[in-house]
Amino acid sequence: MYREILVQVAEEEAKVAVLEDGQLVEIYVERGPNERLVGNIYRGVVKNVLPGMQAAFVDIGLEKNAFLYVEDAVSNILWQGADLSLYDNNPPVLPNIQDIVKEGQEIVVQIAKEPVGSKGARITTKLTLPGRFLVLMPVVDYIGISRRIEDEAERERLRMIAEEIKPEKMGIIVRTVAEGATQEMLSQDLSNLLKMWERLVQRAKNTGGAALLHRDLALVQRILRDIFSDDIQKLSVNSRSVMEEVIEYLEVMDMNLKGKVFLSDTAKLFEKYAVNQQITQALKRKVWLKNGGYIVIDETEALTAIDVNTGKFVGSKNLAETVLLTNCEAAREIARQLRLRNIGGIIIIDFIDMDTEEHRAKVLSILEEELKKDKVKAHVLGITSLGLVEMTRKKVRQSLSSTLEKRCPYCVGKGKVLSEQTVFLALKEELFEVAARSLTGTILVEAHPLVAALLVGSGGLTQQQLEAELGKKIVVRSKEQYHLLEYLIRPLTDEISLN
Repeated sequence: MYREILVQVAEEEAKVAVLEDGQLVEIYVERGPNERLVGNIYRGVVKNVLPGMQAAFVDIGLEKNAFLYVEDAVSNILWQGADLSLYDNNPPVLPNIQDIVKEGQEIVVQIAKEPVGSKGARITTKLTLPGRFLVLMPVVDYIGISRRIEDEAERERLRMIAEEIKPEKMGIIVRTVAEGATQEMLSQDLSNLLKMWERLVQRAKNTGGAALLHRDLALVQRILRDIFSDDIQKLSVNSRSVMEEVIEYLEVMDMNLKGKVFLSDTAKLFEKYAVNQQITQALKRKVWLKNGGYIVIDETEALTAIDVNTGKFVGSKNLAETVLLTNCEAAREIARQLRLRNIGGIIIIDFIDMDTEEHRAKVLSILEEELKKDKVKAHVLGITSLGLVEMTRKKVRQSLSSTLEKRCPYCVGKGKVLSEQTVFLALKEELFEVAARSLTGTILVEAHPLVAALLVGSGGLTQQQLEAELGKKIVVRSKEQYHLLEYLIRPLTDEISLN
């Protein structure tokens, strides 16, 4: 598989696209330095403790207070210097939130999930500082190895190195990119992270109240740290100055990757690779499959529902084979769409009903295999008695739709507006009220063309009937620029021009 990264930087935003065999699979957008919050570390002030919810609201200096669950606050005991042995790593019964934090208490927290809609950011006291090869966990004594490293001998080698270099009473996680890395490389990465932690601790001591203590890297640097690795064949940049920054960063991080960085021959890199068209498609409900079938994706506040349909695909053998082929292709596309749209939380997939257990197992196997390409954790729970596939995908940053779109001011997220017939009937009722109050002989009505057409009627019959009932003349104006729900009714006097 040929994998490449495109970096397009403009004055007001930075975009990064990840392509696999020329197809867009991940897109990252950052507008301004303060847009992304996940990974940032703050000193916060506890504002409300809610025992009934086992949570607390914490002021970290953002517009909305952040939300701290009890399971995300347990490590706060260690941060405050208390004895963590009171609770093991996975306590059978979580302590009461009131025993961990108090109103007015200042604590150090990290944003785990972006604020979405009316919800504030979700935070944790289990702080992590990611590096190139390692993730430092300053307040948890733990060693972890990425599950994506499958070779048992390599996992054991990395675990032995981790045990040797791990600071006392701190934890480290060995990242996937560390596979094959030497102890010297891991030690250097850890040294950089410890220096970062020392600066953060010092800043926390010298800072009072809600304040930002540490901001995660900007988008391009994060991509270099988290995604750019040996399995990426090429990284293209549309700006010479940004490319120089990338090279400078790689000279410190990984010299072997410098040869994969290229300056694009055009500033409009996304146009060259048709990325913008693929982004547009990723914002639509309906996604067509290559064989003529299609899937429909509906994101709601509670979950995301995905429906699979045969569409134009009629197959060539029998119905069972047609359904299987459609579901298999849909499984591959669904995994790609989840990555591309960055959909998280609960996901329900309604595949076309399959009669045999063998076919159901095959579709689930394809879905799980495709999800392994995703760096975000996803878990397929299986098929319910209703034939629905239940799965979850970790929700960290905002979805593509939330990043690029806003709620429609007319339908307010419903996806529907009143029909022209409904608007016409409301207009007609208001027209009678205006006529009853008016002493003039003429009334002007301005409306959307579809509504105006109903007001005039076939051959002007509806307008004539209304004029007879009202005893007044009606002047109808069709306004292309009006929204379907918008109209204006006003009396006209002889002095008022119709122009």
